[in-house]
Amino acid sequence: MLPKTLLHSVGLTFLITLFGLTAFAQQRTITGKVTDAAGNPVPSASVQAKGSRSGATTSSDGTYSITVGQNVSTLVISSVGFGDKEVVISGSSADVFLEPSNQELNTVVVIGYGTSRKKDLTGSIGSVTSRDFNKGVQTAPDQLIQGKIAGVQIINNSGAPGGSTTVRIRGASSIRAGNQPLFVVDGVPIDNNSARPGGPGDIGVGDRAQGQNPLNFINPNDIASIDVLKDASATAIFGSRGANGVVLITTKKGQTGAPKIDFNASFGVSNVLKKLRVLTASEYRAGLAQYNLGAANDGKADVDAFDEITRTGMTQNYNISVGAGNDVGRYRMSLGYLDQEGIVRKTDLKKYTANLSGSFRFLDSKRLGLDINIIGTQALDNQAAISNNSGFRGSLIGQALQWNPTQPLRKPDGSLNVNKGGDVFNPLAASEAYNDLSKVTTLLANISPSFKITNELEYRFLASINYGKGNRKTWIANFINFNDPRPIQRQVDANGNVTNLGGYARLANNETVGQQYTNTLNYVSDLSSSVNLNAVIGTEYLKYDNRNSDVNATGFPDVPYPYYDFFQAVDQTTIRHGFGVAPTTELQSYFGRATVNILDKYLFTATIRADGSSKFGKNNRYGYFPSFAAAWNIGSEEFFKNDFASNLKLRLSWGKTGNQEFPAGASQQRYNVGLGSLTRDQLENPDLKWETSTTTNAGIDFTVFKNRISGTVDYFRKSTKDILFQKDAPDPVIAGGRKWENLPGEVLNTGVELSLNANIITKPDLTWDFGVNATYLKNILKDFGAPLETGEISGQGLSQVRSQLFVSGQPLNVFYLKSYQGIDKDGIGVVPDSKSYVGDPNPDVLLGISTRVGYKKFGLEVNMNGAFGHQIYNNTANAILTVNNIGIGRNTTPTALSAGESLASPIGASTRYLESGNYLKMANATISYRLGDIRFVRGANIFLTGQNLFVLTNYSGFDPEVNTDKTFQDLPSYGIEYTPYPSARTFTLGVNFAF
Repeated sequence: MLPKTLLHSVGLTFLITLFGLTAFAQQRTITGKVTDAAGNPVPSASVQAKGSRSGATTSSDGTYSITVGQNVSTLVISSVGFGDKEVVISGSSADVFLEPSNQELNTVVVIGYGTSRKKDLTGSIGSVTSRDFNKGVQTAPDQLIQGKIAGVQIINNSGAPGGSTTVRIRGASSIRAGNQPLFVVDGVPIDNNSARPGGPGDIGVGDRAQGQNPLNFINPNDIASIDVLKDASATAIFGSRGANGVVLITTKKGQTGAPKIDFNASFGVSNVLKKLRVLTASEYRAGLAQYNLGAANDGKADVDAFDEITRTGMTQNYNISVGAGNDVGRYRMSLGYLDQEGIVRKTDLKKYTANLSGSFRFLDSKRLGLDINIIGTQALDNQAAISNNSGFRGSLIGQALQWNPTQPLRKPDGSLNVNKGGDVFNPLAASEAYNDLSKVTTLLANISPSFKITNELEYRFLASINYGKGNRKTWIANFINFNDPRPIQRQVDANGNVTNLGGYARLANNETVGQQYTNTLNYVSDLSSSVNLNAVIGTEYLKYDNRNSDVNATGFPDVPYPYYDFFQAVDQTTIRHGFGVAPTTELQSYFGRATVNILDKYLFTATIRADGSSKFGKNNRYGYFPSFAAAWNIGSEEFFKNDFASNLKLRLSWGKTGNQEFPAGASQQRYNVGLGSLTRDQLENPDLKWETSTTTNAGIDFTVFKNRISGTVDYFRKSTKDILFQKDAPDPVIAGGRKWENLPGEVLNTGVELSLNANIITKPDLTWDFGVNATYLKNILKDFGAPLETGEISGQGLSQVRSQLFVSGQPLNVFYLKSYQGIDKDGIGVVPDSKSYVGDPNPDVLLGISTRVGYKKFGLEVNMNGAFGHQIYNNTANAILTVNNIGIGRNTTPTALSAGESLASPIGASTRYLESGNYLKMANATISYRLGDIRFVRGANIFLTGQNLFVLTNYSGFDPEVNTDKTFQDLPSYGIEYTPYPSARTFTLGVNFAF
């Protein structure tokens, strides 16, 4: 239930909205369409009534509708990349043609606790608006900008609907898992944790299942723009949370004009992007003969297990919104529904979203304002038994790849073929037996009253709550032969063989609550005819709480109902309870920023933030994070004015930011509470503090060839020290030997970012825009202590094997492996015992390519992304696709058989499975046709989108983009693939229109 105060706020909002709409009476409505030189619509253009506060924004087809007073005679139309145009109203309609210009420099971008014109920026910021978002089925905001911004790498960790992503801004700078940027939605910082409870536990199918994206609660259709803050000049205002960059997400708001309804619907189909090549039944039999294995493992059938557990997934997506406004009030309400089937059987995501935003002005002076934003979401998802550390047994994908293709999946009577007590799992039976359902409800709400004290000075207060409630129900039928390491009720036949390992059930709950209270005072003024000041000071208080609980049991009877409804039916000694409450995290902050603009030529910015965090040790409670930046608009100098270059700006910045992405209570003494026991598992560290990153950035912005080409070049150097890590306490260990410390050493990231955008063709019936961004990165760990292992390798015979190190003088997660020397004359793989540094999982180059072509009413948009100069460890091949498999009744690849390798050849981790990760992916392509106005429907548009159309790569695994999390002792891995949920190729047909 919502708090009463929040309900009152919602009710007040609707009343104010209804009151504001009465102002439309006795006014007239002007409609029209805004196009460019080629006749293409210009979406999101501003239409303003001259001499009035009335305004509107064009829709995706360029149409607009604005309500104006009888005395208004002129409209002013403006849009990014075009010059302003005034149009005299001579009736009830006015179509407008805009010409290209350098107007983009006046575009306002979000910079954290305020906004700024692009030409006033001194920091490195990448911005993408809804017009340029990736199209198709996108479940979370970060996917909208994949490949769009230099220095930003976004990797899908899983092909599952709503699967988690890895986001890196200018590379990784921490040896821990806290490398994700800070996400801020409409001014509210988001915790990077999903409210969905964790995986089912160690029950023979792996205890680390793929996670969910914590941003899934946001409907991508509700997002207006995403701004990425990259250097310290931009991120220092976020202090101890800004070291990994900041992503500012701004949702759509109501626009001035008459009420308008926007609707879009789409239907899509998905299939496996790449299917790994394993032996067919005939090839398997030939392999048996090749190794003189006889017919013992020939089951006389011909099956494709991978096809049996995968499918063509169907997706439906519907969104509707209504919005309107005038000079005293604007509102927007939206509803969304997504039903996405995964390409693996029994996996899907259903998401229901609602969004309400309003902006209102009170008093005759309109100095009193009130803004509200409410996002409510419920997500239901089904998961398959796909994990990242289950060896050769527990992952459904691995089970299917190694299933003997001559063994039937079903018996002659139609029942599932299950070898009870055995180590080989029938993937179809595993799919039927495993059930994993989650429900996550999320509410993100904020209310922000403001008062304009003077024309230059405004006070704003923001209060927000971010509430998440998740529950997860897991049950595994008792007919499957999953092994449970705990004592359970087993059924044994007359020969003493285990015939039934018993069913399993688990109920888990998780609750997260985030609160925020922010006060800001903004001052914007022309101090003189040549000097402008834009300043903000403020305070902020944040509080996060998290609690969880679960109960599980084994040995359920064979009943045709979910086992989690029958805990009373099991031996009570098999029931396990778990409860957890994370220490409350609190952050008290003070911050300020000032930007001085002199003659529109010389810009200076200074920022300071002081953060006091409950995560830090009591001797380091507060941290201070300053930054300084300067820019020179050479293009505004008289000596520079020319026809070739209309803009040239130099930028230079320096600043410090922090990283406090480590567990709550890390500096405190902590205990485990058991049945009648209390044990200490963490020692106190009163001196613990945040990681500190110092960044220097130099950049150039330019626009040339009469505004046809624009670009940016940035060089950065980022040094991170005071590295956070939990390690064993020094001897003698005192009853609980783990302790968080700041380690010596430095993580150094350097690089160059390039962005280039061009309007190549701007003819009346033909337009062509092209954009490319490239990033060159270098990463190294310096002056570090003893090496730390990570990069767990899973599989039969691979227990306790690690593939990566954090070690001084090498990049983060450097591969440290034995070097494979080939196969000797006896067919034995030669692998010396010594290890060496053999590869880097961090890409040297990131690439993004986007292009848009318009011909009359047709449009084509293509987006590609890639990464180069790095390696990927193919744990899938190492664990389940070796030649040895055929000798024990499992499948392998044709390549393994053709090598002439002995079945006795070792299968240990080595460079044999280390491959180049270079790839270029056709990630997104859309072709559209503008139907235009049809009766009461306005701006109808149909489109066909293809996602993951193809990948150019030599990598032999599923997808070089997929990053399996092989974390070991809280140290992240990177660049390892282990039987992930495969990526999907998706085609989507849709329509959008307004009325």
